[in-house]
Amino acid sequence: MRQKLYRSVVELTNGRWSSFLLQHFTTSKISKKLISSYIKVYGIKLDEVSEKRESFQNLQEFFIRRLSENARNIAKEKQVYTSPVDAKIESFGDIEKNTIFYVKGKTYDLKDLLGKDEIVNRYLNGKYIVFYLSPADYHRFHSPIDATVIRQYTLGKKSYPVNSLGLTYGNQPISKNYRQISELVTENGSHCAFIKVGAMFVNSIHITNTSDHWHKGEEVGFFGFGSTVVLLFNENSIEFLENVVQGTHIQVGQAFAHML
Repeated sequence: MRQKLYRSVVELTNGRWSSFLLQHFTTSKISKKLISSYIKVYGIKLDEVSEKRESFQNLQEFFIRRLSENARNIAKEKQVYTSPVDAKIESFGDIEKNTIFYVKGKTYDLKDLLGKDEIVNRYLNGKYIVFYLSPADYHRFHSPIDATVIRQYTLGKKSYPVNSLGLTYGNQPISKNYRQISELVTENGSHCAFIKVGAMFVNSIHITNTSDHWHKGEEVGFFGFGSTVVLLFNENSIEFLENVVQGTHIQVGQAFAHML
């Protein structure tokens, strides 16, 4: 009953007009007045922000803020993957029964998530990790490894909440939401699917690096609203480090997995 009620409410508020109004407000000059309270509510550290608060003309500009040059340290070891985002580690583990993984008690299938059989086959029995970005987090995403981008494509249309309630009561938002998928190949031939999942109302995933070669730690895009990132790894290609614990927070550049 709770799940059905939640989905009904979300459907009612996830229309074209509600999305338009939300986007219109957050990009308006009026929304600039909310930046101070936004900073206070979410405890955002202004010393990490690259520009002064007064330079942001609306709430959206502040939401997609850049960090100052030395705000994040990128792990230099070539054999480690680093977090592409500031986020909470929502879930991680093995892809079971060839294509299945679990988030908040819900079953997800690679076929639904990736949409292409030839790509699904690459990640059979591999590993996955899910990062959730809250409104408090820095919302630009970075390359997790030095790699070649061999494919990018989008799936899905509408986007539903990807917060704790959304993942618990929603209709499999990770594999239903609008999402942008980048498939990466490392120097040793390992594959990684970098999946950016849109959040409620606005499908705002923006790629800023259109190069075929990504370097670890460099910015490659940003989310216009709160979002989720899923990384998939092919079988026997990585092992997670000890700092990978469900519910803990991780920052851009922190190592979380070692290449095998």
